[in-house]
Amino acid sequence: MFEGFIEEMRDADGQALRLRRGGKGPPLLLLHGNPQTHAMWHQVAPVLAERFTVVCPDLRGYGLSGKPPVSADHAAYSKRAMAADMVALMRGLGFDRFQVVAHDRGARVAHRMALDSPQAVERLCTMDIVPTMHHFEHADMDFALGYYHWFWLAQPHPKPERLILRDVEDWFDMHTSREPKDKGFFHPEARADYLAALHAPGTVEAICEDYRAATTIDLVHDRASREAGVKVQCPLLALWGAKGKVGVWYQPLEVWRRYAKGPVTGGPVNSGHYLAEEAPGEVLAALDGFLSRREG
Repeated sequence: MFEGFIEEMRDADGQALRLRRGGKGPPLLLLHGNPQTHAMWHQVAPVLAERFTVVCPDLRGYGLSGKPPVSADHAAYSKRAMAADMVALMRGLGFDRFQVVAHDRGARVAHRMALDSPQAVERLCTMDIVPTMHHFEHADMDFALGYYHWFWLAQPHPKPERLILRDVEDWFDMHTSREPKDKGFFHPEARADYLAALHAPGTVEAICEDYRAATTIDLVHDRASREAGVKVQCPLLALWGAKGKVGVWYQPLEVWRRYAKGPVTGGPVNSGHYLAEEAPGEVLAALDGFLSRREG
């Protein structure tokens, strides 16, 4: 996987981040979701690297990146803190302005990045999300049953961690089966990377802290942004899995237009939740019509 890419560890304002990078052209940041690593981009990143300088990091707490400890306020895993990592990482690589493609939790980090650092984010593609605050403020029984893990992983430390750590692989298979799939769904090398990260000390705690932050400090930040009238300024492409729940529960483009001042486009992809691994061709086609090939 990732032929021609460099794998390395880099410091981003004191946070150690593992990443792969490769290609030439305008800078493009790819952010993964939970419970994965940057390896989820293995079918997409090499193609994009033909036209872009592609940077694929592990978010803090995930993969082999640094894992701040559990805290009472969960601030280390706020999307604001995680987004600041990415801005610092890209700046350290020489990129003050860049495009972002992000999935799942990474897309929530990217959303916050676009709010806090509009000068840095030239274009944003989100995959299979609507804003976190919108989920919680419109939650009903269908949402609670469909995304039950949001509420379970956010339970106080160490309750969810203890159960997950009893059998990490079994939890991974259950958690990634929103739509039925067998163990061969993920590329063997990608799956191995996901599981190795989950077995690394601190990863499971970090995942739970990510979700605890979503129910607490992230909502404080999101509501403050709304009250101040802060919205996404850049063009936004919203993609979601046609076999998933986002397009069933919401009108995603309509929702995103409430949170963005710039143009919002997008639509469903013929996949479940894991768009870039299940339908990479469709994802690449959508990105081809959206991403700018000129330095921003």
